Amino acid sequence: MSKSAGNRRPGVFAPAASTTAGPVLEISGLTVSVRGEDGERPVVSDLSLSLARGETLCIAGESGSGKSMTALAIMQLLPQPAARIDSGTIRLRNMDRGDIDLAALDERRMRHIRGDRIAMIFQEPMTSLNPVLSIGRQLIESIEAHTDLSRAEARRHAIEALKAVRIPEAESRLKQYPHELSGGMRQRVMIAMALALKPDVLIADEPTTALDVTVQGEVLELLRDLQREHGTSIILITHDMGVVAEMADRVIIMRHGRMIEEGTAADIFARPQADYTRELLAAVPRIGTGVGRRKSVEAEMRGSVAVVNDLHVRFDLHGGFFGRVNRRVHAVEGVSFSIAPHETLALVGESGCGKSTTAKALAGLVPYQGDIVIGGRNLAGLGRDQRKAVRRDVQMIFQDPYASLDPRMRVGDLVAEPLLIHGIASKEERSQRVASLFERVGLSADQMELYPHEFSGGQRQRICIARALALRPKLIIADESVSALDVSVQARVLDLLKELQREFGIAYLFISHDMAVVENISDRVAVMYLGQIVEMGTRDQVFSNPRHPYTKRLIEAVPVPDPAKRRPRFARLDQEIPSPTRNIGEDPPKLALKDVGNGHLVAVS
Repeated sequence: MSKSAGNRRPGVFAPAASTTAGPVLEISGLTVSVRGEDGERPVVSDLSLSLARGETLCIAGESGSGKSMTALAIMQLLPQPAARIDSGTIRLRNMDRGDIDLAALDERRMRHIRGDRIAMIFQEPMTSLNPVLSIGRQLIESIEAHTDLSRAEARRHAIEALKAVRIPEAESRLKQYPHELSGGMRQRVMIAMALALKPDVLIADEPTTALDVTVQGEVLELLRDLQREHGTSIILITHDMGVVAEMADRVIIMRHGRMIEEGTAADIFARPQADYTRELLAAVPRIGTGVGRRKSVEAEMRGSVAVVNDLHVRFDLHGGFFGRVNRRVHAVEGVSFSIAPHETLALVGESGCGKSTTAKALAGLVPYQGDIVIGGRNLAGLGRDQRKAVRRDVQMIFQDPYASLDPRMRVGDLVAEPLLIHGIASKEERSQRVASLFERVGLSADQMELYPHEFSGGQRQRICIARALALRPKLIIADESVSALDVSVQARVLDLLKELQREFGIAYLFISHDMAVVENISDRVAVMYLGQIVEMGTRDQVFSNPRHPYTKRLIEAVPVPDPAKRRPRFARLDQEIPSPTRNIGEDPPKLALKDVGNGHLVAVS
């Protein structure tokens, strides 16, 4: 990669230059089109916006609104040859040599701008970082590409950049590879790479969507700190209105490639003018708005659908010269709970805490130790055929509906497949039941002949729900089932789940890291940390009176979708959550749960 024509020796994290009048970036009449099977269609239409120095501009909207295409057009990273800029200008202010129209630059000249004047943070850091190159090599090369620094000086600035984003033991991290870091740490590395050369504009495209709520809070606080220190202008692209309220100075709402509304964050949230903006804000889950559905859960616990007692799930790791087992992942350690008919138990916590592993054990997808009782029968004492019969009562809805649907099969056949596997009903009866299920989840029987790719994300998740209902289960495990959906689609799917529960009496094990969603759908909540439950109680007990420090931190990390209630700061951790991996014989200490009143259980060390 060639070096910039204006190579410089940056004081990488020196104070920001003084602000000047006028926008640092100005887009006028931008239209971007994409060529598909049906010909060309616009994905961004006649968009105009400006970005002031030191300002945070949030572009919000649902999937397909044109947010990310706008960012890719600014960076000249549109997928070729399918997408192109049809018209418009993208002017980057250059104080020394006049304005630059980015839309008119060739790739060679644009390469000098990227990273140096405009940088971008992508949604998924694991796919943005090269998995075969160390963190240090990737960061140092990005600095060398735009400066005339020596390798030793570039390395020193790389360490400074990692320290600036609060990565502990920054020097030793240079030798690590992306897979050795957590998602939050990988995103910090991406931010360090983006800000290492003090760009004028930072584009953050859904930078926190794939992160846990506490890591999201830390990353947002980090962006604010770095912006204050260096005066960087930020374009933040997101569909999370809580993040918009937390970060934005100004907001642009997009739909179907067009700007629907523009204004200050305070005006957009307090006085939205467009109907679509009002609908978007109304669909946002808010902590404190959940309504209890029963006065007492205890009365229904006598006839539990599922009982989990002292569940352990461990995975052995091989290492050393002879490949012997020398370490063990303690994924789940002594978890116990029960779920009643008509009840929703939410299992919450950050990535790696053991939520999904607990769900997989309950669904029979991983080996375990302990007792799992479904419908009064302990799975540990059953033969293969008996287990298969019991499994009919437990179904699962996964996070990514597209990945859990076979793209080669018609959706009607996918929904009918569980009936076929268990030998239930004739072919004609199965077809009738599937048609009834499609109508029940808000789809039409005519759509049974279509394939998964012909549906939107929300529709695909409805198909997954229909498939889970096919065997009329007593328990449905929803593992992050709405986290990948837009906020309005998420609200409709949650309403559907509640409606089906009222109609069929289904119990849910609802797994999520989104505390606002959990507060709006759950009856009881169990909080997991490092494979163990640290707090469990009714939804009101956990959210109104959290007793464990980890539960308090989870709730505090949820951004409030109201600019008037922005938190002053979110405390960051200077280290990662401890690893659940231990040497053989080093079992983690068992936490005891103490009843602090009315069945509210809290871990005591």
